[in-house]
Amino acid sequence: MGDGGAGGTVHLLCLAASSGVPLFCKSSRGGVPARQQLPFSVIGSLNGVHMFGQNLEVQLSSARTEDTTVVWKSFHDSITLIVLSSEEGTSELRLERLLQMVFGAMVLIVGLEELTNIRNVERLKKELRASYRLIDSFLGDSELIGDLTQCVDCVVPPEGTVLQEALSGFAEAAGTAFLSLVMSGRVVAATEGWWRLGMPEAVLLPWLLSSLPPQAARDYPVYLPHGSPTVPHRLLTLTLLPGLELCLLCGPRPPLSQLEPQLLERWWQPLLDPLRACLPLGPRALPAGFPLHADILGLLLLHLELRRCLFTVEPSGDKEPAAPEEKVEAAPQAPLPRACYLVSGPEEPGVGWRLVALQSGPRQLLLLLSPQSPSHGLRGLATHTLHALSPLL
Repeated sequence: MGDGGAGGTVHLLCLAASSGVPLFCKSSRGGVPARQQLPFSVIGSLNGVHMFGQNLEVQLSSARTEDTTVVWKSFHDSITLIVLSSEEGTSELRLERLLQMVFGAMVLIVGLEELTNIRNVERLKKELRASYRLIDSFLGDSELIGDLTQCVDCVVPPEGTVLQEALSGFAEAAGTAFLSLVMSGRVVAATEGWWRLGMPEAVLLPWLLSSLPPQAARDYPVYLPHGSPTVPHRLLTLTLLPGLELCLLCGPRPPLSQLEPQLLERWWQPLLDPLRACLPLGPRALPAGFPLHADILGLLLLHLELRRCLFTVEPSGDKEPAAPEEKVEAAPQAPLPRACYLVSGPEEPGVGWRLVALQSGPRQLLLLLSPQSPSHGLRGLATHTLHALSPLL
């Protein structure tokens, strides 16, 4: 069933739960969309075994073959999503969260009512085509990680305070509390109203923008899977600089024409330099000059209460050695972290890789470190790095 070739293959199936009629089928190979489709007999068998279990009051959620992991998930007794993956190391948790994101994307585009009360299957198939770009981006190789962490991908701008003040002023002038700056699917800055958006829309809205072709302005209808799944809102976007978009979530007002050009020039023309300073961030996430140890090859910082994350495998900035572990532990008011580390290969400098995880309060930090980093210094390095990053998130 699976194909363990280069990168493995992922098949995503969406079916009407009551009839078993496929609404769409998606495939990717090595992170690239593929035309390879499963035979209808296989699709029918996968849905049939799931329905058979339901009839016996048995919930079939996942299964494994020699080379393939399969996960089933039903939503509102109306939509069944099935994913098959032959990618090496794929977990059921990752595939289940993929299905949650896919259904969230479907609600975001067509609304919950259309998915729970299917009157015309062919019409629903056509409406769901508008969600294909977003769904395809989940199956591809993305630099975003919010689908797995269920936290909003963020970057740290060099002049965040200035941008935050401009956002607040522009939001008041535009008459909406939900406003953000988004770059390549990552939130640069946002109003308090935007940060109060629930999951999954807080992750889906920036991700949606990253999946759409560039446009100077948009007026895009969206449903909020958590906050407003049956009543659409308007997502207005204005490109301030290539790759950097101003996003507003609002009701019938304001009209898009009201936001340009005078209002844009008033609030954003004076901030061209701080806006341009955001452009180099991209997958780097942190501003140039932020001090990180030279051994750090990648990091993931999660704030579990705020549901935000920083992720990069391109750390940069002035490198400086971590503080000695005993000094970090003696710092006043420092919380006692929980920590673990993994060393691949012999536990000696210069061989294998180091992965260290640290939790302090609502924050979790994962670091990927070079083979030269000695195992006995991992905890001190991670603690120092977490203390340095905490004011940012």
